[in-house]
Amino acid sequence: MSEYGDKVQAKCDAFADRVVKLNDYLLSQAANKKPGFKIVNGKKVYEKPVPVYLQSVANICNQLMRAGTSVGANNSEATSAISKADYKSKSYIALKEARESLYWIKLLYRNNYLDERQFQSLHDDCEELVKIFVARCKKLNKEEGRGKKEE
Repeated sequence: MSEYGDKVQAKCDAFADRVVKLNDYLLSQAANKKPGFKIVNGKKVYEKPVPVYLQSVANICNQLMRAGTSVGANNSEATSAISKADYKSKSYIALKEARESLYWIKLLYRNNYLDERQFQSLHDDCEELVKIFVARCKKLNKEEGRGKKEE
């Protein structure tokens, strides 16, 4: 892998590590939500945290975990592609997964699972990956266009 390729993979890996840690953090926060009590037939009844709350954050975290870790996996596959078409395909998948990750990060923020600082930091890292893959995919399309004209 080239020096540039190594740097891109390192960025992908660092983002995936952050996604894994965020997943653990958010799920532990949801699981540790304080239980409460409710009154049923005039009696105080112990109530666990609302399962829907945990399900919501768990489902969103799962989606972010899948997309966020897939960026680096697809970039790694692209670097060991068996053809130019394979390289292009894996690069486009990495771009799509990075964009999907942005969606899940924004959803977590809009629903108050992330504070402003957490959101901005994750968003900026992911946006940087999107820009890298957009540039790569544009370059690949340009090269492909030149190759067709030369034939």
